[in-house]
Amino acid sequence: MHIILGATGHVGSALAQDLLARSEPVTVVTRDAHKAEALRTKGAHVAVVDVFDTHALHRVFKGGHRLFVLNPPAAPSTDTVAEEHRSLRAILSALEGCRLEKIVAESTYGAQPGEGLGDLGVLYDMEQALRAGPTPFSAIRAAYYMSNWDASLKTAREEGKVYSMYPADFRLPMVAPHDLGQFAAKLMLGPPESSGPHHVEGPEHYSAGDVARAFSQALGRPVEVVETPREQWEKAFKSLGFSDAAARSYAAMTRVTLDQHYEPPDKPERGAISLGEYISALVKKSPDR
Repeated sequence: MHIILGATGHVGSALAQDLLARSEPVTVVTRDAHKAEALRTKGAHVAVVDVFDTHALHRVFKGGHRLFVLNPPAAPSTDTVAEEHRSLRAILSALEGCRLEKIVAESTYGAQPGEGLGDLGVLYDMEQALRAGPTPFSAIRAAYYMSNWDASLKTAREEGKVYSMYPADFRLPMVAPHDLGQFAAKLMLGPPESSGPHHVEGPEHYSAGDVARAFSQALGRPVEVVETPREQWEKAFKSLGFSDAAARSYAAMTRVTLDQHYEPPDKPERGAISLGEYISALVKKSPDR
């Protein structure tokens, strides 16, 4: 039995669907059974459990052999680092005494030790804790999710603009969540041994300018990049409903990415979906409003 945390999100659902397509037994963990209904109809077992309910989560883990861990992102209105450390501690507590064959966890490019680094620090802590445990462990370090641009469809369509913290020509590794799910399935089905970190990105690096051009082609209208200056990042996050702590955290992550305070991988794993293909599919499945 494969247990999947975060199964109703972009990556977890792609992983679950890949495993179900191979007739593998899958249990998806969610707080909202309604969101998992599509996976249930495809044959998944659904465990309705809050990640902070350590005892219930432990019972689910005891019923599985292999586990995919995605530490749930905290609501931006909260202190995201504190909340994500709290959920990580709950997951680690639920794992105590479980005799799993293997754990695969979703991390991120740039994961590194240090305070004030947002998810980069939280996910590094997750990697270290799981690697120190008794179960064989593999970490996936994902590039910048192409799905982070999903919210830009509205402004691209209505205003002809994509708002970006990054300069229009700044290129960085990006990846489609579907490709991450497929690679996660490969690890989940692989031998029960520790490996990684595995860096996973798309066919090439892309910039915010590339995003605007992809939206322009898919929408059939001009789309330009509007860059938010560095000194306005926190204010911009707050205008979106982020708490002061979350705004600082996300600005810090953006700064580390822009300044490239991490060692890029020599030989990353590469997904097949290009940015243009991802944006085109996003536009096609979105109602025209």
